[in-house]
Amino acid sequence: MNDLPSSLDMKKLEKENALLRDTLLTLPISFTYHHPDGYTISKGEKDGIIHMEKTDRIPSDTPSIQTRCNDFKEIEAFLTSILDFVPHHIVFVDKDGIVTLCNVQTAKDLEVHRDDIIGKHIRELLRIPDDQIAILESIRTEKEFTNKEVLDTNYGIINTRIIRDSDGSISRVIGTFYFLNVIKEAEKQALAGRIAAGIAHEIRNPLTTVRGYLQFLSHDDEEKKDLFTKVLIPEIDRANKIITDFLSIAKPANTSTETLNVKAFLTDYLGKFLKTEALLYNAELFFDLHPQTKNVYLLGHSDELLQVFMNLLRNSLQAKGENPLKITVKTALIDHSIQIHFIDNGKGIPSSLLPHVFDPFFTTKDEGTGLGLSVSKKIIENHRGTMSVTSDERGTKFTINIPVSKKNS
Repeated sequence: MNDLPSSLDMKKLEKENALLRDTLLTLPISFTYHHPDGYTISKGEKDGIIHMEKTDRIPSDTPSIQTRCNDFKEIEAFLTSILDFVPHHIVFVDKDGIVTLCNVQTAKDLEVHRDDIIGKHIRELLRIPDDQIAILESIRTEKEFTNKEVLDTNYGIINTRIIRDSDGSISRVIGTFYFLNVIKEAEKQALAGRIAAGIAHEIRNPLTTVRGYLQFLSHDDEEKKDLFTKVLIPEIDRANKIITDFLSIAKPANTSTETLNVKAFLTDYLGKFLKTEALLYNAELFFDLHPQTKNVYLLGHSDELLQVFMNLLRNSLQAKGENPLKITVKTALIDHSIQIHFIDNGKGIPSSLLPHVFDPFFTTKDEGTGLGLSVSKKIIENHRGTMSVTSDERGTKFTINIPVSKKNS
């Protein structure tokens, strides 16, 4: 039996060696690799050529590699585009804690511009005290962290690795961070939803009982009929409505959907309701539909979407300024989503309040429940969409994005 490799095996081996050699040549780093069998493979610092030679070095149990690249700028430039694909935080700092590499996920989650943070101290990126920054602790103690749980403003798991120069001093510390803030927030919201559903159920039961008795008593006592039918029962119904709206935020809705033509829905179905309401308050309503969106369809629940736009209309009417109120519903097609802008020229929302407009029970109105925009945002999210707001002294713009339906019939 012949144990020698076949010609096909040799060709495969030669191809693999060539690919490996080409890969090593592209790396912006010089190195020396000692193999236990007594071979040394190196890449020259000046000529960039791969060398391999037999040495008299005493074999060790494990191979070793040493880099001789004191300037990490080339390596970091090479790695940046690769690390941008990693969905976790990766940061390189030098021995002084200055950021030399920051991948795009880090910049996105920590809400900074990457180009602005390179060359700055790590504390300016994390915005926490130095004694809470694991990377700085690795620099101080020269000890690496493995799967350390971090419980500061940024919750997650951190690992650090130290890279040394040829003289043994620290050249870089690499920090990788598994960012768990989003997961933690989702868990908190899910728990809050379950608690809210339980509380709402317990409150709704006695309200239903009280309402029933009030209806019963109103038939026997004519003097109290007005009190029951015009004050007490409507107040109980109002409390029930608040509970219903709150539950729609806390629990995902299970509603049937239909294929809606964007133009027909906005101008024919939604338009007649909005125009009637706007007319009562002397407001002008305009529709500006982009030609590309007129034959586009979306999957949705027409009554729920009507509730969203009626809530937006009421907010605009209540924000009317000194000038006549003008409201524009504008559409655009962005990638595979229909974008709907609801724009008014009202007084606008103060910048200090803008981050809270979708918070449940947040309201600046004396008689408002603060659930209208929260419910609206939840409805849009149930349609697999997003809802956002911008505002200044010229007015307010709500932007809704909903995926386009593939079924255009």
